[in-house]
Amino acid sequence: MKYLKSFTILFLCSSFLSGCFNDNDDVLRISSTTEINSFIWRGMNNFYLYKADVPDLANNRFSSDQAFTTFLDGFNSPEAIFDALQSGVDEFSFLVSDYIALEQSFDGITRNNGMEFGLVGYPNDDTNVFGYVRYVLPNTDAEDKGVKRGDVFNTIDGTQITRQNFRQLIAPDNYTIGLATFDGTTVTPTTNTISLTKVQYTENPVFITKTIDVGGNPVGYLMYNGFTADFDSQLNAAFTQLKADNVTDLILDLRYNGGGSVTSAIDLSSMITGQFNGQVFSTEEWNADLNGERGSTNLFDNRIRNGEDISSLGLSRVYILTTRGSASASELVINGLDPYINVIQVGSTSRGKFQASITIYDSPNFRRLGANIGHRYAMQPLVLRSINSVGFTDYFSGFTPEIEIAEDFSNLGILGDPNEPLLKAAIDNISGTRNAKAYFTEQLESLGNSNMLNPDYELMYK
Repeated sequence: MKYLKSFTILFLCSSFLSGCFNDNDDVLRISSTTEINSFIWRGMNNFYLYKADVPDLANNRFSSDQAFTTFLDGFNSPEAIFDALQSGVDEFSFLVSDYIALEQSFDGITRNNGMEFGLVGYPNDDTNVFGYVRYVLPNTDAEDKGVKRGDVFNTIDGTQITRQNFRQLIAPDNYTIGLATFDGTTVTPTTNTISLTKVQYTENPVFITKTIDVGGNPVGYLMYNGFTADFDSQLNAAFTQLKADNVTDLILDLRYNGGGSVTSAIDLSSMITGQFNGQVFSTEEWNADLNGERGSTNLFDNRIRNGEDISSLGLSRVYILTTRGSASASELVINGLDPYINVIQVGSTSRGKFQASITIYDSPNFRRLGANIGHRYAMQPLVLRSINSVGFTDYFSGFTPEIEIAEDFSNLGILGDPNEPLLKAAIDNISGTRNAKAYFTEQLESLGNSNMLNPDYELMYK
């Protein structure tokens, strides 16, 4: 399970963020492990989506306060009890020991060197791993050093990347990658290296917006890399641009989008459509104790949270590019739109994440205001599952594309270029020049990416 000390996260309930806090380090006292363990049990007992699957979370589990204390004392760390209180179907709940850093990540603030990469296993090799650059963020060290999409590296600080060490190797703020080449079969090291440094960075997830001429028709292309609510206005501006271009189709690139804000997912879906304002986008199902109180319905809307009118395209179909890295809120868009318009998925199967979480603090009402100053632990447990307007949910295996095409790490292409393989497959289908259901389908095992140490990795938050 996830235990993260000072990284970022993307599932949040706004009501749990209300209030102020004095962020000085002069802690008056240090909470005991038993005290923190009690907070974890109480929070999970109240909110956990899979509470019914965990006997130790039952409301009648303890016959006395002493029995409860004895249970808590049986775990020597908050991480140990948090792990023990999770269902076997839960891959996404996590605990952090520093919620200050956690909160920064909700605003898209991370420590980043600008090189966004994926990690895959060598062909026919159960040990070694190589990285490939997906894209480079602007105004970063990676951009300054000339890192570019398609670059391949197989060592970090002179050490071969393996399945056992890659998490440790990518964690430091400073490291040096050893470049290599990949021809589709063999990884060949070169003598070139690049040293990179992470700094605090705020990423605008609206990465590329452009209009492409396809047989005389304007087709919109939008690469969107994270559902970060603070950038909903920029997302809306991108749709204003596409609307002004009178696009007849939209290709939405979510191939590297691991998720984020539910509100942003609803706004994005409303921008794609617009003709379903006020209709059900999704419903939220909580655990049996809370569903009557908290279960709610999300509707297509016509304004983003700052009050701006949404620029809607009114489309009846959308092409969505996906990979295994497309998760949570990306899948929420697919599932929420599917009953209403023709969603044509292009790429490879998505992650399979339909649950959302909230941040839970150690306070009387589990909100930020009044949080225990004796520690900075907070939880991000799964608390609800999302269901579309026709009742579909529990897509553990992800969504399978109508047009299957895997990324070729020996020839990734240029993002936004009409000849980039995934984008070209969508364009070919729009133009009718090629209606194949499968293109390049050879896939190497995906092991993670540059965001995998962040608490918001593949998460969706309310």
